[in-house]
Amino acid sequence: MAECDPQLEARLRDSFARQSMMHTLGAGLTDIRPGQCQITSSIPPGALQQHGIGHAGLTFSIGDSAAGYAALSLMPEDQEVVTSEMKINLLAPAQGDHLVAEGRVIRPGRRLMTVQADVYAVKGETRHHIAVLLGTMVPVPLSHAG
Repeated sequence: MAECDPQLEARLRDSFARQSMMHTLGAGLTDIRPGQCQITSSIPPGALQQHGIGHAGLTFSIGDSAAGYAALSLMPEDQEVVTSEMKINLLAPAQGDHLVAEGRVIRPGRRLMTVQADVYAVKGETRHHIAVLLGTMVPVPLSHAG
């Protein structure tokens, strides 16, 4: 697996730092490689559903961002990426010490990028697959991204 160049990693970390939603969820970038990204998140008390487990919105948010940053890792410096559509299959409850989302680019393109993310609940040394996301990211000029 190719290592991420320091300039690219700095650009992605700077972009991620501007995402207040990820900060609110206690999420951080834990691995960046060309076409791949990993985000780890706590399961904060404010992101629980009525049964006391992580809300699907938390799972979706970190999965979408992991897939998006995987796509962004393949984009030129003058472009950003936005989600066009994203589907999620929830496989199991979000119960554990924290969540890990692993995003990857399935098919890069100039106009559309097909992406996927797998989300895991981690308890101790055990990882349990809790969701699969599949979607499309759209490259946009940096000046139009925000």
